[in-house]
Amino acid sequence: MEFPVKLPPPFPEKALELQIFPQDITEQFVRGTGSGGQKMNKTSSCVVLRHVLSGVEVRCQKHREQSANRLSAYKLLILKIEEKVKGAQSDRMKKIFKLKKQKQKRSKRAQEKVLKAKKLRGEVKVLRKSVGGQEHF
Repeated sequence: MEFPVKLPPPFPEKALELQIFPQDITEQFVRGTGSGGQKMNKTSSCVVLRHVLSGVEVRCQKHREQSANRLSAYKLLILKIEEKVKGAQSDRMKKIFKLKKQKQKRSKRAQEKVLKAKKLRGEVKVLRKSVGGQEHF
């Protein structure tokens, strides 16, 4: 099972685990859209990959070179299929959940706990300030 591009280490294992084979993927090179002027209008550097079995389609136009876009498109395709198959258990969804959890507002109980610890720390610092009228630095 050799992909047309050399994928970095975690991706070939994921592809094998998800039963993604190169013969199930159709490749198309099309002209990109957006800014770029004449060069963009003349070269087909945009890569479109379609996984026939799952119907997942990926379009990549991040880089100037077709080869770099091709590599990025294969990575993206594997990640998208993983997300579709595994759902919340995929690596990407786990990362997103972790970030949401970190940004989430603390619960009342957790907030009170933090404030209590701060208060205790403040009291310790106040006691340390003056011992017998002498200041310690």
